[in-house]
Amino acid sequence: MREEELYDVIRSPIITEKSTLVSENNQVVFKVAIDATKPDIKEAIERLFSVNVLAVNTLIRKGKVKRFKGVKGQQSDFKKAIVTLKEGQTIDITTTL
Repeated sequence: MREEELYDVIRSPIITEKSTLVSENNQVVFKVAIDATKPDIKEAIERLFSVNVLAVNTLIRKGKVKRFKGVKGQQSDFKKAIVTLKEGQTIDITTTL
């Protein structure tokens, strides 16, 4: 996979209260491309951040229906990847991407 394709797979880190809690277990949460596979995600993380990935868990969050000033809209679906890193390795998501 080329360097440009790695950035197409990994869209952005997800920084929430829940993702901060799982970081204590050597896990990091990323927003990834909807068509990305687990081997693609693993390769992208390992090459971009120079870490060893033990496991990748994915889920697709369906878009919610929201109203804004009385107008009904639909949020987009997106895919999350929860990446488990080898013991002792970390990714500083605040400065790396």
